[in-house]
Amino acid sequence: MLSYITKRLLLMIPLLFGITLITFAVVHLAPGNPVEVQTEMSLKVSAQAKENLKKLYGLDKPLHVQYIDWLKRFVSLDFGKSFVDSRKVFDKIIERIPVTLTINILSLILIFIIAIPIGILSATKQYSIFDKLSTVFVFIGFSTPAFWLALLLMILFGVNMGILPISGIQSIDISEMGAFERLLDWIKHLVLPVGVSAFGGIAGLSRYCRSSMLEVIRQDYIRTARAKGLTETEVIFKHAFRNALMPIVTILGLSVPGLIGGGVIFETIFAIPGMGQLFYSSTMSRDYPTIMGILVIGAVLTLFGNLIADISYALVDPRVRNRK
Repeated sequence: MLSYITKRLLLMIPLLFGITLITFAVVHLAPGNPVEVQTEMSLKVSAQAKENLKKLYGLDKPLHVQYIDWLKRFVSLDFGKSFVDSRKVFDKIIERIPVTLTINILSLILIFIIAIPIGILSATKQYSIFDKLSTVFVFIGFSTPAFWLALLLMILFGVNMGILPISGIQSIDISEMGAFERLLDWIKHLVLPVGVSAFGGIAGLSRYCRSSMLEVIRQDYIRTARAKGLTETEVIFKHAFRNALMPIVTILGLSVPGLIGGGVIFETIFAIPGMGQLFYSSTMSRDYPTIMGILVIGAVLTLFGNLIADISYALVDPRVRNRK
């Protein structure tokens, strides 16, 4: 197992290099550049001033030279300075991470708490009323755009009913509140973002869980377990569910990047100062260092997510462990 993990970690180095190379090229070849964005609203900016900005940002150099300079900084964990406010990109990302982590971890917990029981019950009660209702829910979850659902919930609970806030993560008068009131205010602000973030995930994971459970409970060893006199609960949770965990483990591993990447759409809609909103604003302003910093963090988390999924395979299934 240790040699397998070591090989995978070493393999991640050239993969990460390739990802950064492609990402850097795509970001810089996209239409528009920081100088155009910053000067398009001012007709008095001279051509010389634009050239000075390009030199300041290092955009006058060939693309491969810009990448080498960025790579040198990245090796020392320096993402450079933002083109927008000259702050260090690392500092901007660090201050946004706690908000995004909180929302996405809560969302992920909610997804697993709700989706797995729905998937198991749908599989064990196939073609029942519950199974049919859950299938309808899945179709709704897959087909409902996150931004549209967010707007509907904002209108219903925020505007019409007035029971939930529709923007930010805390109220303006938070400093005047007591500890319990602050906690309650924080919970109210998280209800809609976490709910919107989890809605589609619940639908998808419950379907994966149902499909995996259906495949497992039809196996011969499940019939043997029932023939030995085990209770249905023991058969389902002790034998079937453990062997149905493989797809769920895969999804869990691939969910790791989302913990930092966040939801660009719902963070922007709800005006939440997280990584998603930072990525959106940086993209619109062509803030290359910040965009690269966020994308590289996402790439690293994706690679580690895949590694976690592979290790989890080995822990869940002894056949995989022995093969490794």
